[in-house]
Amino acid sequence: MPIHPTAIIDPAARIHPEADIGPFCVIGAEVEVGARTRLMANLFIEGPAWIGEDNIFYPYTTVGVASQDLKYHGERAETRIGHRNKIREFVTIHRGTEGGGALTRIGDDNLLMAYAHIAHDANIGSHCILGNAVTLAGHVTIEDHAIVEAFSGVHQFCRIGKHAFVGGYSVLTQDVLPYSMTVTPRESKVYGANKVGLKRRGFAQETIDALQKSFRLLGSDSLNTTQALEQIQSEVPPGPEVEELIEFIRSAKRGFIK
Repeated sequence: MPIHPTAIIDPAARIHPEADIGPFCVIGAEVEVGARTRLMANLFIEGPAWIGEDNIFYPYTTVGVASQDLKYHGERAETRIGHRNKIREFVTIHRGTEGGGALTRIGDDNLLMAYAHIAHDANIGSHCILGNAVTLAGHVTIEDHAIVEAFSGVHQFCRIGKHAFVGGYSVLTQDVLPYSMTVTPRESKVYGANKVGLKRRGFAQETIDALQKSFRLLGSDSLNTTQALEQIQSEVPPGPEVEELIEFIRSAKRGFIK
C-alpha cells in the first residue's frame, strides 16, 4: 500500500492495501478507503466516512467535515461516496445532520469539478457532472445522469431530475424537471427536453419527441399545471420517461421550474 510518509492516518481508519495515499493527507478515525482509490495530496477526511473503489481525489479536497448548518451540534453523521468518482481540486463535501437522515451520499461514476460544494444531507446519484463552483445547499437531491454547469447554485431541499441539463450561472430555487434543459439567465425557465444529451445516451427519437411535447404543454400560458398534466396523459404517447416526469411533478414539494 503506497502511503506517503507525510500522510497522517488515524489508527482507527481502514485503508485498503491497494489504495494510494499521497503526501500531506490527513485521514481521521472511522474512515474507510477502498481498493485503488487515490488521494493525490493535501486531502482532509473526517469520519465516519466510507469511500469506495477506483476513485481519484485531486489536491485540497475536504470530505466529511462538519456541516455549516447552525442546527448541527456534533451529532453522529456520515458521508458515503461510491466507486469511480473524480473529485477535483478544492471540492468540499460535508457530512449529514440529524435533521436530514445523518447522511451525505454520492453515488458512482460522477465528476465533481473544482470548487464544487456539497452541503449536508445532499444525495447525488450516479453518472452526474457538477461544473466548477457548483454550490448545493443542504438536502439537495440530484438524480442519475444530471449535468449542472459551472457557477450554478441550488437552494436547499430542491431536486434535479434524472438526465436534466442545467445551464451555467443558474440559480435554482425550485425542482428541475427530469429530461429537461433548464437555464436561468434572468428568470428560471425550461427550454424543452435535453435533446442532445438524451440522443447521446441512446434514447429513441420517439421518446425525445414525447418528452418535448410534454414540456411544450407544461409551458403553455393557457394551461395550469393540472390541465397540462391531463393533456399530457391524453395526448402524449405513453412511456416510462413521460410517467417519471408526471410523477416527479406530482411529488414536488417546492414547486418546479416550467
